[in-house]
Amino acid sequence: MRVAFLTATEGIEQVELTEPWEAVARAGGNPSLVSVEPGRVQAFDHLDKADTFPVDLTVAEASAEDFDALVLPGGVANPDALRLNTAAVALVRSFFDQGKPVAAICHAPWMLVEADVLRGRTLTSWPSLRTDITNAGGTWVDEAVQVCSAGPGTLITSRKPDDLPAFCETLLAELKG
Repeated sequence: MRVAFLTATEGIEQVELTEPWEAVARAGGNPSLVSVEPGRVQAFDHLDKADTFPVDLTVAEASAEDFDALVLPGGVANPDALRLNTAAVALVRSFFDQGKPVAAICHAPWMLVEADVLRGRTLTSWPSLRTDITNAGGTWVDEAVQVCSAGPGTLITSRKPDDLPAFCETLLAELKG
């Protein structure tokens, strides 16, 4: 199973990238880091710089057809910057158009708002996104993990790093199922 992890060039919450990545790899999957520019992306531990990670593909090189699923890590700055990139937004939308699973954690649902894929869907996120999600036609819930199969594909969402065990378990179950 090939899983795309889509990020901006910086501002990614490191643990929200590394834990799902490692879970996919341990399950025998092939994770790929997709970003808006080649090179490396800068992760953060909340507001402090953490590690950098090599980009496997740029958004311009990536296609939903080449992957089985999409993971959107959070961090406040990451999705906020990423949603300004029209090609990245189009890539997210294409995963939904093709009915492929999409998993988003923390602030990452901002990309889903921008991609206009939330109407009729139920999801969770960091609490500050509640109004944005509701205004985009989604229903926000305060749950550790939320799975929504309304519409094409399955949407898996979680609120914060503390939810990562449930998020990763649910993601892997979806990929295996």
